Amino acid sequence: MLFQPDIERLPLPQLRALQNARLKEQVAYLAARVPFYQRRFAEAGIDPATFRGLEDLTRLGFTRKADFRDNYPFGLFAVPEAEVARLHCSSGTTGKATVVGYTAGDLAIFSEVVARSLAAAGCRPGMKVQNAYGYGLFTGGLGLHYGAERLGLTVIPVSGGSTDRQLQLLQDFRPEIICATPSYAQVLAEELHRRGIAPEAINLKLAVLGAEPWSEAIRTQVQDGLRVAATNIYGLSEILGPGISQEDVDERGTGSYIWEDHFYPEVVDKDTGEPVAEGELGVLVFSTLTKKALPILRYWTGDITNIYYHHSVKRTHVKMGPIRGRADDMLIIRGVNFFPTQVEDIISGLAHLSPHYQVVATRRGSLDEVEVNVEVAEPLLRELGLATTALTAAHVAEHDCLRQLQGQFAKKIKDNIGLSMRVNLLGCGQLPRSEGGKLNRVRDLRELK
Repeated sequence: MLFQPDIERLPLPQLRALQNARLKEQVAYLAARVPFYQRRFAEAGIDPATFRGLEDLTRLGFTRKADFRDNYPFGLFAVPEAEVARLHCSSGTTGKATVVGYTAGDLAIFSEVVARSLAAAGCRPGMKVQNAYGYGLFTGGLGLHYGAERLGLTVIPVSGGSTDRQLQLLQDFRPEIICATPSYAQVLAEELHRRGIAPEAINLKLAVLGAEPWSEAIRTQVQDGLRVAATNIYGLSEILGPGISQEDVDERGTGSYIWEDHFYPEVVDKDTGEPVAEGELGVLVFSTLTKKALPILRYWTGDITNIYYHHSVKRTHVKMGPIRGRADDMLIIRGVNFFPTQVEDIISGLAHLSPHYQVVATRRGSLDEVEVNVEVAEPLLRELGLATTALTAAHVAEHDCLRQLQGQFAKKIKDNIGLSMRVNLLGCGQLPRSEGGKLNRVRDLRELK
């Protein structure tokens, strides 16, 4: 189902012309209203009256998260506070929160692109959706909520966490759709299995997952555990929220469509900031084309991915690949650069490991060290007669198959990443689980000493 076929199938030359016109309007709008961008334009020698659109875009520098902090709370806004219909903010790891705002028109666009995304995910008017994204200042819950209503879905606004209630409502209300973080969808799938709830007791068909990177191994676990078709929805608060891009349910694994009529994407080299060729990995950068309360040009997302045209018969918009990591959480260990998601890729190829893992970086003297904690899959533990929740190093030493699994994993890490890492095998449930929000799979403890 195409929610807006005229836009989703717009021929590429017409799409470029639309982007170009909207970008010119946005630059003129910002030049008249936002001092931050007035200074940026002056520094870049850009006259909004002669700005040529897309071909001049790279003359601008990047807008970064620090710019939001430096202009906290409303310094980047382009409208008076009285015209702001809603405020959201994301909690920063340091310093002040990132504050974002929307006019009534922005909220209509927000609902439009989320509805478009949900339609691409296979959702249809009249279906029920259990929304397990957090409500409140986080953009996920309300963003999905109003987009779902825009599409004509019945929304069950559960919010995040409260697993007992989530499972009860899945059985009682029988929604066809679940919206959640992938890590929380894993929790729901595991709990259904642990409690012996048969798949027939729930009615799920689709899972729309986002707010954190995830892998094909996690997709398989969620799809098998919940009996759903799981697709990725991508977004970030600084640009809008969820609904910037979406995976088509019939094209899973081939990337997510970026809704280019509202968001102009670039991928640039993380060191030089120069654009990379189509399909090459780099940092994802977005410019908003229609947002009015908080228009942003060339926002440095920090997400490492690639963009490419898939030549799909369904849509003309560009696709983005999975998030391979973040430019700012890349770990440099003994001179080797790696993203923790590379470890996740290796785990997905080992049948006796579960997708639950955590990477821990420490420093002993002047030497950086990394260890990987990973849970062993439950079937192997049961086969060995081990308690599934209390696997220790002594248990590993006693069983050849566990020692071999540990060694195989460590060797694959060394061969594929170029680093020696200590591998700790754990039992089921020994690592933290999501409570509905994002799950941090990386602990870099080197700066804490």
